[in-house]
Amino acid sequence: MHFLYNLTLLLAQFILKIVALFSPKMKLFIEGRKNVFSTLELKIQPTDKTIWFHAASLGEYEQGLPVIEKIKETYPNHKIIVTFFSPSGYEVRKNNTVTDATVYLPLDTPKNAKHFLKLVHPDLVFFIKYEFWINYLDQLKKQNIPTYLISGIFREKQLFFKWYGGFYRKALDTFTHFFVQNENSKKLITELGKTNVTISGDTRFDRVVAILEKDNTLDFIAEFKNNSTTIVIGSSWPKDETLLIEYINSCTLDVKFIIAPHNIKAEQIENLKNSISKKVVLFSEKESKDLSQYNVFIIDTIGILTKIYSYADIAYVGGGFGNPGVHNILEPATFGVPIVIGSNYSHFEEATSLVQLGGCISISNQKELEQALSTLIQNNETRHHKGQICSSFVQKNKGATNSIMTRIIKL
Repeated sequence: MHFLYNLTLLLAQFILKIVALFSPKMKLFIEGRKNVFSTLELKIQPTDKTIWFHAASLGEYEQGLPVIEKIKETYPNHKIIVTFFSPSGYEVRKNNTVTDATVYLPLDTPKNAKHFLKLVHPDLVFFIKYEFWINYLDQLKKQNIPTYLISGIFREKQLFFKWYGGFYRKALDTFTHFFVQNENSKKLITELGKTNVTISGDTRFDRVVAILEKDNTLDFIAEFKNNSTTIVIGSSWPKDETLLIEYINSCTLDVKFIIAPHNIKAEQIENLKNSISKKVVLFSEKESKDLSQYNVFIIDTIGILTKIYSYADIAYVGGGFGNPGVHNILEPATFGVPIVIGSNYSHFEEATSLVQLGGCISISNQKELEQALSTLIQNNETRHHKGQICSSFVQKNKGATNSIMTRIIKL
């Protein structure tokens, strides 16, 4: 099986190079990995002590950030190395100020795994949530390097739990400890004979709680809001926007809208702007504008959505009409904002919980969207009650980082 796995990786590497000729994202995936080893050679000396974190993409990085920051504080003499698999994570966080080196993870070949670990020589390794790369895990085990899974999620559909998944199950022997999010994950991994498992919860709660302590002021958003009831639409996709645009254009209530689309390509932003009949202003054209005179503010940039949520009276979080599903609802929740989402949220435990608790409303069509938003706009008591459910939920579930840190091997 190991041979077949490595053969599949070689074939995939060849195919990806062809796909990269036609896909800008895949081109980043391929080109970004070309200089990884030379970058590591420049930034890490043989005498350096290091700790390595791996995140699949941006969401996992944000999820792991509370632990990264705590590890950096606890081990100030170690360099922190972060790897990404996806361009959507690396390109956004490649210049972060927390780590000493941020690079793509080279493809999981035996040669790459050996070379990478020789250059990085970590004392501790953390995989965030998932992504189990067989050759890296094999080398980590052979070199007896303490390796942890944090905020882990296991599901029955994963290869580990199939009758033919023995090859993958063996890779789990590498982990010193599994820090999982919920009881079901613990049950599944325990049934494989693993006793080194702790339900620590989800470190994303610690991440969003910390946001409350930061300066979330954005003067231009305050100017646009102008004390009006404001709906913030975050990480929207075309399917979300089809419903939302119809609502915005027909809405007669005294309300303003801020839209931060998932995709900010110029053509799509222009199409979005032209589809709205009310007065629209873009972030990129906000200078010298009296923002208070506009009804809709489209954010055609990245990196400020979290702060924008602090100005929301109601939040709509996109992604719930596609795969893999709804985006991060914890950021608006931590500010005590009631949330509306699409119908595809079942793989996200926090969304499922908040829908059940009543802080989050799931909609599946235009009529349900109109009913949900209109009710929240017109009924202050309902809006505040649902917002309180959201903020209490976040506060109740914080603490995963401390749970993890108490069990980490001391260096």
